[in-house]
Amino acid sequence: MRRVAEAGAHGVRLTDLVNATRLKQPTVSRLVGALMREGLIDQDSESRRFHLGVETFALGAIASARFGIHKLALDALMQLAAATEDSAFLSIPRDTLSICLHREEGAFPIRTQVLKAGDRYPLGVGAGSLAILAAMPDADVDRVIAKNAARVAEAFPTHSPNRLRQLVTETRQAGFAVNSGLIVPGSWGIGVAVIGTEGKPAGALSVAAIESRMGELRRREVAGLLQAAATELSVRLRELHSVSRKSDATRRRAG
Repeated sequence: MRRVAEAGAHGVRLTDLVNATRLKQPTVSRLVGALMREGLIDQDSESRRFHLGVETFALGAIASARFGIHKLALDALMQLAAATEDSAFLSIPRDTLSICLHREEGAFPIRTQVLKAGDRYPLGVGAGSLAILAAMPDADVDRVIAKNAARVAEAFPTHSPNRLRQLVTETRQAGFAVNSGLIVPGSWGIGVAVIGTEGKPAGALSVAAIESRMGELRRREVAGLLQAAATELSVRLRELHSVSRKSDATRRRAG
């Protein structure tokens, strides 16, 4: 399902799923068939490509009650995209990975297409992902870097363990993360962590643009917008958590 989601609106072929998962074709066919019967995957009758099914939308709507950051962040993402005219993103951490939940397009005609909803990167790879990693305690940073070491060395050789630690230090000092074209040359990004309950990073807001739009002065301008949006989102997350806890306590007393 993740491989299908990563393909986005374009969809994915069965052979692509076989190559991506390194499973045998009969196994992939059997798994896809089971997911289709449950409505989690659909197949286009003309292109024969697979897409996420309608049931995933229903599950996502149910899950959003728990992961409320997406709904709360939509206004901020639209405002960031409008103010910067570049693409704005929301990412969340999952163990040692960062998952892009939302991409909001700006009006500037030249866009960087590196990140889209559903994409997963090792924490530290990309501006939002790096902002999340830098907001973690040092022990967690070391754990993440060690656990991701093999995958990062293979797919992102510019992000060595020493380089990642250096980027974490720079991010903490600056108050925002910078991806200076380390994933795709010419594609830059600025990211700021969103701090949730218990002081832990709940996600990150980021803006990506072509390098010519990310000079030092503009980087600081964009970072200021992101910091303000992230601070407001953090407050709203804490308020949501407080309301949820009070509701739970009321139900327990009533029960």
